[in-house]
Amino acid sequence: MPAPPQQPDPPIYRELMRTWADRGRTLPGRHDPEWIRLAAPQVKHGQFSVPRDLLGDGR
Repeated sequence: MPAPPQQPDPPIYRELMRTWADRGRTLPGRHDPEWIRLAAPQVKHGQFSVPRDLLGDGR
C-alpha cells in the first residue's frame, strides 16, 4: 500500500519557521552546528591516563 501524500505545513507553521530562521534560531529537522559542537565529546585522546593493573584484578 503506498504512503498517503504528505500534506504541506499549515501557513501559521511556515510563518513561525520563517520567523525563527530570520532570528537565527534552531529549526526542527535542520542541521544545527551549535548542537553538534555542544554534544561533541569534550575529552581529548590521552587527556587521562589509565591506571596500571598491578594486582591482576582486571581493572
